[in-house]
Amino acid sequence: MGLPPSEPSTPGILRPIDKMRHSSIRRKAITAPDVLNEAPAYGSAFTRGLRLDFPNGITHLLISGTASVGPGGETLYPGDFRAQCWRTFHNITGLLASEQATWHDVVRTTCYIRDIERDYADFNTVRNEFYHALGLDPFPASTGIQAHICRSDLLVEIEALAILYREAGE
Repeated sequence: MGLPPSEPSTPGILRPIDKMRHSSIRRKAITAPDVLNEAPAYGSAFTRGLRLDFPNGITHLLISGTASVGPGGETLYPGDFRAQCWRTFHNITGLLASEQATWHDVVRTTCYIRDIERDYADFNTVRNEFYHALGLDPFPASTGIQAHICRSDLLVEIEALAILYREAGE
């Protein structure tokens, strides 16, 4: 855009995009305020998830990286990796349920672990317990990555992709 990186952008530098020209895919933010707050409430610029409705009854649910955060935005279970894993799965379950989806609709996860060498065995144990309890078969495709997470007291964060198909009239 021609601005030096140290300068803030000037108002009006970007022109609004004509929404009618660009996409026939309907988009809707996914929220579950009973289990976790919205990220913009603490200054982050993302939604907890996005619902994309494609033609012919196909819907994708893109669940943003979700962690052990409570309804007030607070970190839950600081220092307790297993409890944070369970709360993270709980939060994602709430986001899915808000769109009438379940973990049976999840096809992929990306799992960010602060210290993968220390915590991966516990992560895999909790994930297996959770998936087996739900009767998932097959499990979602998944990638585990060691990463710094947005807050130093969060130890795990998971993002998910769910795909739904609804017949006309459902």
